[in-house]
Amino acid sequence: MTITVSGEVEQLCAFSYTALRQLPQVADVSREVQGRQGTAVRLRELLARSGVKPGATHATLASSDGEFTASVPLDEIQDALLVYRLGDEPLPAHLGGPVRFLIPDAKACHSGGADTCANVKFLASIVLTIGEQHDSRADKTPHA
Repeated sequence: MTITVSGEVEQLCAFSYTALRQLPQVADVSREVQGRQGTAVRLRELLARSGVKPGATHATLASSDGEFTASVPLDEIQDALLVYRLGDEPLPAHLGGPVRFLIPDAKACHSGGADTCANVKFLASIVLTIGEQHDSRADKTPHA
């Protein structure tokens, strides 16, 4: 399991399970996203290590199967959570693991931007872009 952060960043970064464990943790996801469980890191922690270029406006979140992408405004998801652990084990697939992207206080699905449809299961990559990119949420049923 590796999450990559690329695009409009100072340096391409890849975060393994071990690397995620070394970042500041959100130990109880259920306090921020009701009905969800696990341990997470905030997106802003990964972005701080990658170095966001000044022109970056969106993040394209992609699932590991390549079937789902969500292009969302970067300023709306700084507090988003990357849930990767349940107890001392990796987040299981039935909960969207190995990494599940969750946006606290997200708007209703299909409202645009950082909505609940951008809560990506099986997250594999985050690509920062200038402007919105392809977003498969308009194409099919979401992974939320």
